[in-house]
Amino acid sequence: MQPTRILQGLKYRKLRLTTKDTNKGFYKGNRTGSMGTHTSYGTYKIDYAKVRTYVCPDLSTFKLTPFVSKAIRAVHDQFPGDKLGPKNPATYLARWKSENGLD
Repeated sequence: MQPTRILQGLKYRKLRLTTKDTNKGFYKGNRTGSMGTHTSYGTYKIDYAKVRTYVCPDLSTFKLTPFVSKAIRAVHDQFPGDKLGPKNPATYLARWKSENGLD
């Protein structure tokens, strides 16, 4: 693909070519590269030699700790006597008003 004559002029010579500087059909991309090829049937065939693989190192002797302690358990709300539980809109509104006040 060649840029138009106007874009080849001095005005745009030192500027980066963007999609707004050209007509339809120009796709800049985001430098991620392809992971495979498009087939004639409209599907995408992945080439596993091109797929990025990230190997996590051994973290057993890692000195930094997470932001949340591992000792904290997940707390689930209790809704005794409410058949819908957290899906009940009246319960939701009552909790919202108790935590946020009246509007």
